[in-house]
Amino acid sequence: MSAEKNPIGHSYDASQIQVLEGLEPVRKRPGMYIGSTGEEGLHHLIKEIADNGIDEVIAGFADELSVTLHEDGSVTVTDNGRGIPVEIHPKTKKSTLETVMTTLHAGGKFGSGGYKVSSGLHGVGSSVVNALSTKLVATVRRDGFSWTQEYKQGKPVKKVEKGQATKETGTTITFYPDPAIFSSTEFDYRWVVDYLRHQAYLTKGVKASVTDERTGDAYAFYFEGGIESYVRHLNAGKEPLDEDIFYIEKQVEDGIVEIALQYTDAFSETVMAFANNVYNMDGGSHLTGFRTALTRVINDYSRKSGLLKEKEEALTGDDVREGLTAVVLVKIPDPQFEGQTKNKLGNPEVRGYVERVMNEWLAYYFEEHPGIARKVVNKGLLAARARKAARAARDNIIRKGVLEGPSLPGKLADCATKDRSQAELFIVEGQSAGGSAKDGRNSFYQAILPLRGKVLNVERARLDKMLANQEILNLIKALGVGIEEQFDINGLRYERIIIMTDADVDGSHIRTLLMTLFFRHLRPVLEGGHIYAAQPPLFAISVGKQKHYAYTDEERDEVIDKLIEERKAKGSKVDKNDDRIKQAGASIQRYKGLGEMDADQLWETTMDPSNRVLVQVKVEDAEKADSIFSKLMGTEVEMRKNFIQSRAKFVKELDI
Repeated sequence: MSAEKNPIGHSYDASQIQVLEGLEPVRKRPGMYIGSTGEEGLHHLIKEIADNGIDEVIAGFADELSVTLHEDGSVTVTDNGRGIPVEIHPKTKKSTLETVMTTLHAGGKFGSGGYKVSSGLHGVGSSVVNALSTKLVATVRRDGFSWTQEYKQGKPVKKVEKGQATKETGTTITFYPDPAIFSSTEFDYRWVVDYLRHQAYLTKGVKASVTDERTGDAYAFYFEGGIESYVRHLNAGKEPLDEDIFYIEKQVEDGIVEIALQYTDAFSETVMAFANNVYNMDGGSHLTGFRTALTRVINDYSRKSGLLKEKEEALTGDDVREGLTAVVLVKIPDPQFEGQTKNKLGNPEVRGYVERVMNEWLAYYFEEHPGIARKVVNKGLLAARARKAARAARDNIIRKGVLEGPSLPGKLADCATKDRSQAELFIVEGQSAGGSAKDGRNSFYQAILPLRGKVLNVERARLDKMLANQEILNLIKALGVGIEEQFDINGLRYERIIIMTDADVDGSHIRTLLMTLFFRHLRPVLEGGHIYAAQPPLFAISVGKQKHYAYTDEERDEVIDKLIEERKAKGSKVDKNDDRIKQAGASIQRYKGLGEMDADQLWETTMDPSNRVLVQVKVEDAEKADSIFSKLMGTEVEMRKNFIQSRAKFVKELDI
């Protein structure tokens, strides 16, 4: 390089090119392989190892999978499959076990006959877990003996050791996640339970179990019904149109298509799509094929049966999927996922496989079960009428400029800034708290929207009813995102939407109603991490002119203890016979609602970013969230009663 082109004297040659060998790329960029280094990435380690055991089950060589969470923070995953081969690999000249555990893209999943179907497509699972662990011990049972090798941060400590004779087969992996990589190394027992439940539903005949040695908890799953049982599980708390479930499993070309579906009286749909037991959150070709065929078959039956006249408009995909619960599972030799996290299936041929099965067998099912078919069609027709009513209502409010145009709701006290990244919207319960919030806020970046009463329960209402509710219209207008077909996340006017309600039963109910609205109709706002719940203090502890705030009973006790110690340190007399509050020389006020605070107190405790406590609302498990909203906000009173009773012992604040 000439001096003119390189004025600061930096050279650029081969020495600047960094070459990462072996598993170094994984430790350097772990997010590329497991998605993140937070809780999600940590639990992805279990999934990577356990998926290998599930592949053995799918291939017909195993029927048991277990996960154990140990007190020392390690995890053991065991299957009773064939066991990873231990003989010398012809290419690497090392043990095959060592090759699999220390080499990216080394595994039995690349068309050489190891697996016809597998979920561990990329062959990086075991080696990635190894690279991100301070220690990993692999034990294989095969060829009449057990074989063990230990690794440190992905590198073998010594060669594979031959152990005792055994007639058993299988693989056991114990790993210790590296705290230098992960923000936390504490595993969530509930996550493991949910993951294994999924696998047991998706793999008929497997016994999947988890043991948590930290607490003594244990759980095991075994479902003969497979995805039929899964659909029943997903519909807990909903009223099915018919108890019968459509189920079909067929081989198409070199793939297997398995589908189970059932309709309920709900207004939302729940469709779970899987490829080789991997949940595809963003769908893909199998989901597209399913939806296309479902719409076609139902419309064809509607026309043939005379339920839909020739001149009438065909049912849309949204119409026929209202109230649908379905599980779509495909097993194929060479799945093309988008990225290592496998959120979307890309194989174009799979769409045709699913369409072929649905077109033939769902049509046959309807012919054999006309009663069920008529219920499904009638629900679709009702959804179509509601859609047209909602469109008319939406057109009407758009024509009136309710959702569009420059004007904002009259009740909204907007903030001055137009920079969304700074702006906050507080949704406040009632005019009293709304008044305090308006007076106490920083009006430059904090907006206030008071609600009158409780918003509509959208779990039991279609869109046309929603659009007739003024409180919901005010909220949608304030957010700026629109609704349904007009929804646009880019129109969002606030970075943080903070639900600020009283710490009582009514406040909790309002929060639940708002969460239901966001989950069912404004989910991208929720999934984008924009929703928060404010945590107002429960107690004000006063000593003279000083005031301390406590957000929990534990914090209250800590403040009292500290005040007592301070009095003792100052030499003040503390009577042991007095209660602790008197010993502290304090008085305590228990807040029942935000309206009990003046503007300055509300700002200081709940709105000031330097003091406030906010809880960000996340949807980590859409299936679980869907189930909870159905139970809490649906029509099944007994289900709701059982849900409340089973959790009564965990209630900390009871407003009676």
